[in-house]
Amino acid sequence: MQMKKYILESIQELRDKVTWPTWVQLQSSTILVAISSVIIALIISLMDLGFDTILGEFYTIF
Repeated sequence: MQMKKYILESIQELRDKVTWPTWVQLQSSTILVAISSVIIALIISLMDLGFDTILGEFYTIF
């Protein structure tokens, strides 16, 4: 009985008390996350390339 009550109350809360984003807000947030992910991936790639180059030169010395 407790589980059924919990599920029904959860559904009611999701339906009535949660403020869902509008379609425009959702699209805006998705674009922001996608662009941020690409920028962070580029930064990490450049850092990796830099460390690879620096360490490659360092290892050729020894």
